[in-house]
Amino acid sequence: MLWSVLSAADPSPEPVNLDDAAQQANNAASWVEQNWSTWLSVGLRILLIVVIAAVLRTVIRRSLTKLIARMNRSAQAVEGTALGGLLVNAERRRQRSEAIGSVLRSVASFLILGTAALMVLGALNINLAPLLASAGVAGVALGFGARNLVTDFLSGVFMILEDQYGVGDSIDAGVASGEVIEVGLRVTKLRGDGGEIWYVRNGEIKRIGNLSQGWATAAVDVQVRPTEDLDRVREVIVETAAELAKDEPWNEMLWGPVEVLGLDSVLLESMVVRVSAKTMPGKALGVERELRWRIKQAFDRAGIRIVGGPAALGDEAAPGDPTAGMAAPSALASPTSPQSLAASPIPPPATSLNK
Repeated sequence: MLWSVLSAADPSPEPVNLDDAAQQANNAASWVEQNWSTWLSVGLRILLIVVIAAVLRTVIRRSLTKLIARMNRSAQAVEGTALGGLLVNAERRRQRSEAIGSVLRSVASFLILGTAALMVLGALNINLAPLLASAGVAGVALGFGARNLVTDFLSGVFMILEDQYGVGDSIDAGVASGEVIEVGLRVTKLRGDGGEIWYVRNGEIKRIGNLSQGWATAAVDVQVRPTEDLDRVREVIVETAAELAKDEPWNEMLWGPVEVLGLDSVLLESMVVRVSAKTMPGKALGVERELRWRIKQAFDRAGIRIVGGPAALGDEAAPGDPTAGMAAPSALASPTSPQSLAASPIPPPATSLNK
């Protein structure tokens, strides 16, 4: 009984017929013989796609790297010339070229490898429609979820490509202002006037005022007495400006002649003469200070008085009122006045000695 149960639970395999095994082997061999050419062609196609993609990616990345290195060498070569420091900032060019090269290399790698992957899947006869639909939905979801990151990245790319600002520029970005010390694809780093460092997202920058491009204007207001001779004032200012334009390093900072624009305002106690000059970017403040310094010295030598300056030696002070330092008379000074009598002490009553 027990043996019959065990035999039913664990039946022994039936013996394999030799003819059936041979038939199965022949079928497998014929199937392999029929499909090996297809497998070989598909494998060679995939191998060819991978090799071409790898070679193309390597060639493009190396070409971009050499191009960026050539741009950096040209910037360093120009920096050694007389106008190198004026026209070219090597660090700015280097960071800008490196950022552009990184973006181009990443885009090239993404396009080449993505196209190769799709071609490999197509060679394997895989339906790409569901995959592309899923990738589209995932891209839309990622775009909505990380739209700030995408905005910062795209804004940084266009800022770098358009060369809106670079390292060493003084800019006003609206949310912060200062000198640019680093330009990234997502964040721009600024150093403020007080030494603080601002990290500004590129997507938050709505407007940019670059104070280091083009030229700057140095404006000085000369405030003198209304009784001064305007022709003499103009003559002294023009002579001082001509001397400034000949001296170094101010002759390089001035990009145009110093002009006396005329009277800016006339008041009862002063009049303002406006002086202006076109200067190098970022050098207007230094030119203003030096010009103001020299005009003050020239006015002192010419005897021209400025408002707030020391009084001239020939000027006589108006005589003062001798009674200005005297106190007002007091009613208590007279002992017979009612105020003095009211303030005098009351004598004690007299006592009788006959009591």
